[in-house]
Amino acid sequence: MRLARVLRGAASAGPGPGLRAARPSVSRSLTSDSGSGPAPERGVPGQVDFYARFSPSPLSMKQFLDFGSVNACEKTSFMFLRQELPVRLANIMKEISLLPDNLLRTPSVQLVQSWYIQSLQELLDFKDKSAEDAKTIYDFTDTVIRIRNRHNDVIPTMAQGVIEYKESFGVDPVTSQNVQYFLDRFYMSRISIRMLLNQHSLLFGGKGKGSLSHRKHIGSINPNCNVVEVIKDGYENARRLCDLYYINSPELELEELNAKSPGQPIQVVYVPSHLYHMVFELFKNAMRATMEHHADKGVYPPIQVHVTLGNEDLTVKTFKIIWRPSRWQRSNTWSSPSSPQIHQKYTYMWNNSYRTPTERWQKTSDFPKVKSSHEQNIKQIPAERQSMKYSPELLKTLKGYQKQGKAEKLSQPREA
Repeated sequence: MRLARVLRGAASAGPGPGLRAARPSVSRSLTSDSGSGPAPERGVPGQVDFYARFSPSPLSMKQFLDFGSVNACEKTSFMFLRQELPVRLANIMKEISLLPDNLLRTPSVQLVQSWYIQSLQELLDFKDKSAEDAKTIYDFTDTVIRIRNRHNDVIPTMAQGVIEYKESFGVDPVTSQNVQYFLDRFYMSRISIRMLLNQHSLLFGGKGKGSLSHRKHIGSINPNCNVVEVIKDGYENARRLCDLYYINSPELELEELNAKSPGQPIQVVYVPSHLYHMVFELFKNAMRATMEHHADKGVYPPIQVHVTLGNEDLTVKTFKIIWRPSRWQRSNTWSSPSSPQIHQKYTYMWNNSYRTPTERWQKTSDFPKVKSSHEQNIKQIPAERQSMKYSPELLKTLKGYQKQGKAEKLSQPREA
């Protein structure tokens, strides 16, 4: 089904395809002109309870492409998003409210809650406005852009809330498991919301602007994403941070194998920003491990990256080389951890760095630029793992392919 058909269906009476009410009595209550079903209660708690009864409408990458590539209609997008975004925001807000009270009371989590409340209220202002009014459409696009920008720092702010909670109250296995479950769902929901916000704002918020390469994108999607170029970009930015902090950095050795079209650059339909953030986080971890393991020698082996495209999957592997007393050993980003260790490193409560980010950077005030970047990327590895699951990839530690390494396997698109 083409996305345009999905969007037009959502704009008609009823909650739209894929928007399933938890109870039949509210199945048609999302539309402002519906004559049946209970009206949403006044106040933020009532609005959250009302919209959280519905399930989001899933959208595939193909539907995004179909809608954005030919005659994208801003009015259709408006009519869909003014229903869909409140549902997605309310579902997240409902889950946030179920967090432990002590975690909810941390300043950072309260700040995140305030962002979601404000965004929901701004979207609900358009619930009863006419889609035929050009100013309404224009104002809605402005609101979408403002919401997107407001939520830029949701991940590091929520991560800081987890750190505040852990430092004040400690952590037990049950709480850690519950927080892990919540944050996985929270970050996945955030990615899907951000995808909708980006598609609308990029398609309709700046027509005719941007570089030639960006004008070839369909919203945030590049139909011909050059994987190696994105990886190099992520490496260069991670290297810049490494140079600022360690006054040196490891080189990059990159191997590209296109089994699908031998001799051709690897290009896929993808969201470049998703791929960039994933490899950027892996490079930062690989560089830190390389620099700290070889600090006493002053000679830093290169980080090796293997990019392989098969008939169905794209795999990206990163390697670093560390020194062991008996031999040189090739390992993945975290020194060949066992399965329990791998699981631990994908938990939000785990950290092998300094006790707190502020404590670390108080000791290294000579590098303010590094401080800004690192503090904004606390707990990014488990968060970026959700990008790999969403966008659509499945992160696995793979054995084989001649060597062992950290592998990102990009498979079939996941619905938003």
